[in-house]
Amino acid sequence: MLEVPQAILFDFDGVLADTEPLHWQCWSEVLRPLGVAITWKDYQAHCIGISDRQFLEELGRLADPPRQVDELLPAYPLKQKLFHAGSLNGKLVPEEVKIWIQTKRSVPVGVVTSSAASEIAPILQIEGLLPFLSTVVYGDDVAKLKPDPEPYLTAMKRLGVKSALVLEDSVAGVASARAAGCEVLQIQDPREVAGRLRARLGAFVNFR
Repeated sequence: MLEVPQAILFDFDGVLADTEPLHWQCWSEVLRPLGVAITWKDYQAHCIGISDRQFLEELGRLADPPRQVDELLPAYPLKQKLFHAGSLNGKLVPEEVKIWIQTKRSVPVGVVTSSAASEIAPILQIEGLLPFLSTVVYGDDVAKLKPDPEPYLTAMKRLGVKSALVLEDSVAGVASARAAGCEVLQIQDPREVAGRLRARLGAFVNFR
């Protein structure tokens, strides 16, 4: 029989927020002048759930001809600027999930992301979620990113728990959570998060 989770931890991009298309659009725009193109299909297959540097390394391998990561890094600040501008509409997190997080509960809720605080914290603030999260582990907070278990172990240590229910979408994220000893709900689309939470927690937590 399933037990009440000690904590609930969300990955951010592609789980809590539908940001992956925006990331892809921004990267496409800044890399196109450098002669590097990436399709949405390739982005989905190779570039989700990893750090921006890993993304550029992977993209450099996929490029024709291949490119070194140092050739692509100068485009990163502009990508950050475009992403920040595109993320300020306050509509990236599904409303039902937003209401659930904003409702006071006995189970602590957190976010664990490989992205930088400078990129994610403003979105969490604009979406009205930051004050309701018990912890947020950003990529800047850990020495090793997913698929290493350090990000989820860090979140659980902060919360004082030994296990958690994790919602993840990427292969790296799922591997990280499982290596940390967490139960994982693998998400294909942020719009399914509410239903998956209801199915898993309905017997224990009043889902509005």
